Amino acid sequence: MRLSLGAAVLVLGLLAAPLATGAQPPGKVHRIGFLGNSTAALESNLVGPFREGLRELGWVEGRTLVIEYRWAGGQYERFPALVAELVALKVEIIVTAGTPAALAVQRARMTLPLVMVAVGDPVASGLVASLARPGGNITGLASIAPDLEGKRLQLLREVVPKLADVAVLWNPANAFHVGSEKAARAAAEVLHLKIRSIAVRAASEFDRVLDAILSERPGALLVLADRLFLHHRTRLGDFTARHRLPAVYAHQEMVEAGGLMSFGPSYPGMHRRAAYFVDKILKGSRPADLPVEQPTTFELLINLKAARGLGLTIPPSLLLRADRVIE
Repeated sequence: MRLSLGAAVLVLGLLAAPLATGAQPPGKVHRIGFLGNSTAALESNLVGPFREGLRELGWVEGRTLVIEYRWAGGQYERFPALVAELVALKVEIIVTAGTPAALAVQRARMTLPLVMVAVGDPVASGLVASLARPGGNITGLASIAPDLEGKRLQLLREVVPKLADVAVLWNPANAFHVGSEKAARAAAEVLHLKIRSIAVRAASEFDRVLDAILSERPGALLVLADRLFLHHRTRLGDFTARHRLPAVYAHQEMVEAGGLMSFGPSYPGMHRRAAYFVDKILKGSRPADLPVEQPTTFELLINLKAARGLGLTIPPSLLLRADRVIE
């Protein structure tokens, strides 16, 4: 039977369609795990972009891919049990966000590929040998950048010109925070600021920690990047507003919940990019051969409503530099 030119083109197009969309062979369903630090509701703004990224690469949930979610609810001590649950489900890859979750998977001593997202310093944490050549079964995205804490302190100084002392809220259970807290101290010395470190490891310590901040009476607050703080962002936002305490954060979500300002990489964007690593590994690439990526852009978010509540006027020069302003 001879086909017309138009019919031949149509047949060729149908045959090529699965290749063009990156769709998987019929009947093949891959299973991956997503280990979350908080809850499904609080991390929906991160999971959403990740799922969108997978769809853009041709993956269809329920047909070619199943995602198994496990949530720590801000309790890092739950990670080992949650990792064990994912392994029992026979997932092919585990995706994690933040340093503590990635370390929990690594400590399980598995050969499963791990795609980490927003890990502070994966080399210093011992997760990978180097960014360019991670080696082993781990790759993904790092959030490390030079002098981030210094830039955040400088933002506080611009908003509060007479600022003399700052309290730093950090989590010793987060391996990356040890270096970040030291970096904040070094930056504060350059800016002639007095630093007061206030540690919190678990939600049960918040009452004590917030009382400690009040007793110290700092001029401002620097909150390091940690999912524990993100999980309790509404409480922290209410606290800083009630006590008229200017604060700068790493996560934009903290500002959307009522905080003053944030500066850092786009965490939703990093989760979207994580889909690229999952796609590559499911199609045969080895994590050891996929370089760890670093953020190239950083976003400044300012909440003018919060500023008014604190009695602060944001300098016009700072507003011009903001990527987004909440009125």
